[in-house]
Amino acid sequence: MMPDVEITLEPVTADNWRACAALTVHPEQQEYVNAVTHYLCMCNYGDLWQPLAAVRDGAVVGFCIWAVDDDRSRWIGGIVVDAARQRTGIGRAMVGALMDRLAAEPDCGDVALSYVPENTAARALYASLGFVETGEMEDDEIVARWRPAGKGAPGADVGATR
Repeated sequence: MMPDVEITLEPVTADNWRACAALTVHPEQQEYVNAVTHYLCMCNYGDLWQPLAAVRDGAVVGFCIWAVDDDRSRWIGGIVVDAARQRTGIGRAMVGALMDRLAAEPDCGDVALSYVPENTAARALYASLGFVETGEMEDDEIVARWRPAGKGAPGADVGATR
């Protein structure tokens, strides 16, 4: 079992956006995620997504975006861990920290994310964190949701792990 990794999620600012934009993934993962610059443009020119930098020991090591959907569910997207730091627990720590942060909002019913079926590493990570595939699709991606313990209708805590 991998030891817990300490990261903080910080807003993307004028001081750290370049470090976020410089993040890269392994070539075989490029088919599963966009470049961070794409996600930054979505956040800057759209009105839905909010960017966060994952910081460890003062360095930007990852990036993610989050949004609130019309049904008040929270969405996680654009998860990027720098290639040099992959397989060290940063992705798990990032998603876990974001789950905790979003679940703390009083009107958060559930947290959702999506991934292409071929991305087996992401699928396994999200399942291990308590995300359950719902049968929904977002374009060509599988949707998985996690409901924080104590949120939602009675009996809705199935799959709650945090």
